[in-house]
Amino acid sequence: MLINFFHGLRDAGIPVTTRELLDLLEGLKRHLVMGSVDQFYYFSRACLVKDEKYFDRFDKAFGAHFRDLEGLDDIIEAMIPDDWLRNEFTKQLSEEDKAKLESLGGLEKLIEEFKKRLEEQKERHEGGNKWIGTGGTSPFGQQGYHPEGIRVGPNGGNRRAVKVWDKRDFRNLDDSVELGTRNIKLALRRLRKFARTGSAEELDLDDTIHSTARNAGLLDIRMVPERHNAVKVLLFFDVGGSMDPHVKICEELFSAARTEFKHMENFYFHNFLYESVWKNNIRRQHERTPLLDVMHKYGHDYKVVIVGDASMSPYEIVQPGGSVEHWNEEAGEVWLRRLRQTYEKCIWINPVPQEEWEYTQSIAMTHQLMEGRMYPLTLHGLEDGMSFLSR
Repeated sequence: MLINFFHGLRDAGIPVTTRELLDLLEGLKRHLVMGSVDQFYYFSRACLVKDEKYFDRFDKAFGAHFRDLEGLDDIIEAMIPDDWLRNEFTKQLSEEDKAKLESLGGLEKLIEEFKKRLEEQKERHEGGNKWIGTGGTSPFGQQGYHPEGIRVGPNGGNRRAVKVWDKRDFRNLDDSVELGTRNIKLALRRLRKFARTGSAEELDLDDTIHSTARNAGLLDIRMVPERHNAVKVLLFFDVGGSMDPHVKICEELFSAARTEFKHMENFYFHNFLYESVWKNNIRRQHERTPLLDVMHKYGHDYKVVIVGDASMSPYEIVQPGGSVEHWNEEAGEVWLRRLRQTYEKCIWINPVPQEEWEYTQSIAMTHQLMEGRMYPLTLHGLEDGMSFLSR
């Protein structure tokens, strides 16, 4: 029982163990779920999934396994012993409900008739008293009325269905998908080093209490500088061209970084780093900052994060004059090496899905220049990148 489901979860990359499967079976034995597919979904997820980042994979595996089952009997056989579930189901019916159920020949007859009509019906039906549809008086359908029947679809009518028959698609978080601002902030918080500097503006409650006690109860307020993240970050964003589809996620990353890092400077470049960068894209042709000035102005304790898809002609990386916008006296790889020699902690964040990197030569070249310090713009990728910078 549930062995194939267990193997399906393992195949989906979910680290589920035999111990967790036994816990699930023990819960079913103790009647912790009462024959509802919804209840079984939530209970099995609670037993088998220990990290919310696997919720999406669980939902896909759950859907793939149970979507192939054609009817109530198949679902029951796959999840819970037949006699137990049917006994539990009939316990929920009043004597009046049982009498009405028998008017169609009982539960077995009801399910058999439902399957038969599913095979016969070839199109959507609305109204009426026979076919499976909406707003009618057939025993099968949605938003209609029959004293004993099977509801098809997510929205009920008169809440008198014997069995809810519905297609469910469960989706949740996964560490392999692109992120929103909130999740990016959570990932960036791995790179933290708190310190108190500046003027004393925050109440030190513990010191105030101790000082007041030493003064025989006379209030002595103590203040301390605000505690903030002392990590210093240089953020370089690739803009334009192939980066246009990634503007939204880069804006979210920039917004999250501005919130998390008190000491942060950001610059822009196009395709690859060369001898100059800029802060204002509108005036990038007239107001550029030499990259050497950046390396001289900001100390070696800064952490460098480069954000770009690294998708370009290989000549833009290895050849002088390879830039598509200006004549660069030295190749881009020379400037990237100088930047990495100046700042020990330097990573590259790539919004292109990691499984596609091998198909672009320039990404492979950049990955090599970064000595493997390229991470995808996903929850897991950002966490790995921040972990490296925080070492």
